[in-house]
Amino acid sequence: MRRTLLRRASVLLLDYLYAGRYQLRAAFDRSTPEAMVAGSGDRAPVVVLPGIFETWRFLRPLSEHIHAAGHPVHVVTGLERNRMSVPEAAALVRRHLEDHDLTDVVIVAHSKGGLVAKYLMGMPDAGHRIRAVVAVGTPFAGSALARFIPLPSVRALTPSAPEVRRLALSQAANARIVSVWGWFDPHVPGGSRLEGARNIELEVGGHFRILARPELLSIVDGVLAGGR
Repeated sequence: MRRTLLRRASVLLLDYLYAGRYQLRAAFDRSTPEAMVAGSGDRAPVVVLPGIFETWRFLRPLSEHIHAAGHPVHVVTGLERNRMSVPEAAALVRRHLEDHDLTDVVIVAHSKGGLVAKYLMGMPDAGHRIRAVVAVGTPFAGSALARFIPLPSVRALTPSAPEVRRLALSQAANARIVSVWGWFDPHVPGGSRLEGARNIELEVGGHFRILARPELLSIVDGVLAGGR
């Protein structure tokens, strides 16, 4: 028991060190997303969706890996720090897909971004544009810890929140989703298992540092190559 607690405490420390490092890096990043779209050839377009309190720049290392493989990487800057409701966020992403006439899209999403992606897949005027979703650390069944944070944007992610419950009941898009999470996620303690999806639990602890792990990058590469 003590060994498990120490292991989890170590994961928690490393996870927040990772998050702090990349949030700080994102705060001083003045690059524009256009650089990740330009000169990428004709491989499948990818849309990256950050989690709550994250901007697209927090996912820049993952985006750069995808772009280096020849995929145009699209971000939706209007999401800002993704504090809006899931339907509002999905509407912004839908508009981006329409404005750029994107099809055969793969979405790579972190945390709340995975809920936005699933909602988007259920929209009749957007779902047909999306081939697959890789969702990392997404609270598909909500997070029991969200109720302890006195912010409406976070409490909207509790298991009993109406939007979370509606998304959980909607399973039509699940077969096109690859849900990935670590053995210990301090933000989504119940895990990210989704019925009907391809579910992968990695031997990696944390909610954030999993984003840079080779195991995750390999999964993303496989989905982009046409696998599931």
